[in-house]
Amino acid sequence: MSFEPEADTMTSPLILASASPRRRMLLETIGVCCEARPAAIDETPRPGEMPPEYVQRMALEKARAGAAANPHAVVLGADTALSLEGAILGKPGSDDNARRMLEALSGRAHEVLSAVTVVGPAGELSECVISEVTLAPLGRDRIEAYLATGEGQDKAGGYAIQGLAGAFIQRLVGSYSAVVGLPLRETAELLIRQGIAIWQHPRSP
Repeated sequence: MSFEPEADTMTSPLILASASPRRRMLLETIGVCCEARPAAIDETPRPGEMPPEYVQRMALEKARAGAAANPHAVVLGADTALSLEGAILGKPGSDDNARRMLEALSGRAHEVLSAVTVVGPAGELSECVISEVTLAPLGRDRIEAYLATGEGQDKAGGYAIQGLAGAFIQRLVGSYSAVVGLPLRETAELLIRQGIAIWQHPRSP
């Protein structure tokens, strides 16, 4: 897939069906304008639902909800979750949950699944990227110090690789941007297929 702008690509913003400032910033790094209009959906996993199925369903439902509210726009929905031995780890919501998650992840490898769906003229286009992250062993003091920052409260698995928890990352196999919240290579390809240009605002030399 070529990233060269096509004659019929648009330079108008797309709708980002997410409140995540990280996803908006990631889109900006590839020169894509977007307008954030979060989609309110039920994010509860279904009984027996596997992590890849869950994140793909969430991304699709967010994009569909956004498209229903903005029928003439191109809409992007995305979701990211952690999987440890097949169990889905979402946002902790409390220090107790975040503590349990970090204790479980300490010194172990886990999967980070990031799905994206773009709804537009080409229909519903989706991709799911799975990366493997290994955290260094974390003692109680380090976990408590991190919890005190409040950084991981709204992050899947209770930590943010792009923030202070970058000091915990021992190994990453896969896509860094996907772990942050949006797989940029795959997203760029989907946007181009939907007629949305990337590199709309390239950096000055």
